[in-house]
Amino acid sequence: MTIEWLNQLPVYLLVLIRVLAFFTSMPLFSYRNVPSHFKVGFGASFALIIVFTLDVESISIDSTYILLIFKEMLVGLSVGLLAGIMVYAVQVAGMFLDIAMGFLVANVIDPQTGAQTPLMGGFLYTFALMFLLAVDGHHLIMDGIYYSYEFIPVDQVFLPFGDEAVAKHILESFSTMFMIAFQMAFPIVGCLFLTDLALGMMSRAVPQMNVFVVGLPLKLFAGLPLLAVTLPGFFMAVDHLFDETFEAMRTLMAMFGGA
Repeated sequence: MTIEWLNQLPVYLLVLIRVLAFFTSMPLFSYRNVPSHFKVGFGASFALIIVFTLDVESISIDSTYILLIFKEMLVGLSVGLLAGIMVYAVQVAGMFLDIAMGFLVANVIDPQTGAQTPLMGGFLYTFALMFLLAVDGHHLIMDGIYYSYEFIPVDQVFLPFGDEAVAKHILESFSTMFMIAFQMAFPIVGCLFLTDLALGMMSRAVPQMNVFVVGLPLKLFAGLPLLAVTLPGFFMAVDHLFDETFEAMRTLMAMFGGA
């Protein structure tokens, strides 16, 4: 029994590397406020569960094993990074709103990533993460990690990064992210554009009025109630964003596996 465990130890290490790489780059699991020892412990236990479901013979530790280690790291980081980029559509939508409402002059530090984020982007992104937890999206992320071995076997050595279809899929995912971000921000940005148009007409009719002084508070008083009214539509867009994210992850893993 001990000899069988020792034979499966190289396979377990490869699975652990992929799981930890997923946790390093995926949304929700990669944030700073998630303790590192929790990530490592949870990843180790989750990798142990996955090993029991794999039908893989023992893998010898040789020069090919080094390539397998790099392959597992690339699989976890690339698929997780693609999912993170798709979810950051909420931040892009918040940036569009900040430009329209005048909040872009003030950025805040996101405690989850440590980077500067738009004010409305951080606000909406918090709602998106809460919605992800409410609909068990974190379970779907773990489900994607588990079923990634059906697409990309642990003993597959090379990944088709040079394939044209892979680059095309990544570019399409980028364009989908920006399209969904524009759909999220368009109702408010469109209404604030009409506000700017009305201010321009007023400045022509009443030249004595200082449009720059009146415009900023007016767009705030108009934008915040509009944001409250359009929040149900925002959650519908976020639901569509999560569907597109999981579909992009599944498609990328199928391409890596040669399907």
